[in-house]
Amino acid sequence: MAFAPKYMFLLLFLALTWACTDDEQSIQIEIPSTYSFFRDGASSVSFEGQTIRINMASELVTAMNDSEQTATTLVEMYTNETSTGEDANPFSDDALNESTKSVKSKIAASADLFSTNTAYSAKIKADIQNWIEAQIYEVFPNSGNLAQAGLPGQIADGSSARFVNSKGLEYNQAVNKVIIGALMIDQICNNYLSTTVLDDSDNIASNDAGTTVEGKSYTNMEHKWDEAYGYLFGISTDSSNPLSTLGEGNFLNKYLLRVDEDADFAGIATDIFEAFKLGRAAIIAGDYSTRDEQANIIKDNLAQVTAITAIYYLQNGKSALAAQDFGGAFHDLSEGFGFVYSLRFIRKANSTEALFSNEEVDDFISQLLEGNGFWDLEVSTLDAISELIATKFIFTVAQAAE
Repeated sequence: MAFAPKYMFLLLFLALTWACTDDEQSIQIEIPSTYSFFRDGASSVSFEGQTIRINMASELVTAMNDSEQTATTLVEMYTNETSTGEDANPFSDDALNESTKSVKSKIAASADLFSTNTAYSAKIKADIQNWIEAQIYEVFPNSGNLAQAGLPGQIADGSSARFVNSKGLEYNQAVNKVIIGALMIDQICNNYLSTTVLDDSDNIASNDAGTTVEGKSYTNMEHKWDEAYGYLFGISTDSSNPLSTLGEGNFLNKYLLRVDEDADFAGIATDIFEAFKLGRAAIIAGDYSTRDEQANIIKDNLAQVTAITAIYYLQNGKSALAAQDFGGAFHDLSEGFGFVYSLRFIRKANSTEALFSNEEVDDFISQLLEGNGFWDLEVSTLDAISELIATKFIFTVAQAAE
């Protein structure tokens, strides 16, 4: 509808008035070029605990490929519960052995999704431990045998040998990818970037007053935001400028690069990094509305990374199955399995609810493992699961599969 000329001046006047009002009331936010924040000349950024847990998980996943390992040692890498004896120091890094932190303690442990669902949290923790133990008791004893439907063993994937269970699943891949969801995605999106955690207790008042944690250079709210950042960029060579070496490690950072390299999703890594910076700067400025906007940008983009990668591996597994490349197919499907399992940890936009319910995800997993599992998988099943995932987003299966 066109506006009559006599009204144009009034509209222009009102627009300028609103703009001036917004400017007068706006909070000035200083955004650094890198993720670098200081108080009294000292860095106020800290995420040591996140770096430790990523490194623990990395050693665990690597050790799951070593047939000389024992179940006790691998489980200790996961739980870090033993204080004495020969299993008390399972890591090659003394700093990890000396730490009181563990991977298991933060699995499915977010305030928003699991504080009132401890039974399902325990189930997820147990699933990971069961896969770790099954690698030792089920797969390794049969590693010299050729895998068949219903029988664990090895299967060729090009020049490599993959070690699978009776359904074709690689337990090490399941553990690796489920840790991405159950530890990193869950802690970032459903815990540290949650208002439940950011605004807990007197966090807003103490942040407004610039009151720091005793003996530290950061406020509690600043630290919670940094801990979320650490689960994504905590092992980057330069954690203040992580996009320069994006893709390091075997966890979320690696798959953010993979998605970012797809032309359909180019720039997603920059969007996440910029949101982390602006959100942290907004906390310093006391602008909690901007902080929450940036938190939602991060959550939405990490939800896409998880879903895109799940579809990518399901579709690549489908192609390999069609070519009767069973080793390649089972490897892709094992990675896809982990990302599908991890869909339960992503959340609806601007909500504390999960985008995929536990029941939906469990149904996907049941379909993937039904009967003889990957040996019996139908193309139609992989396409159907892929489509159901994609319908929750604005991208297509074809875009995700590239």
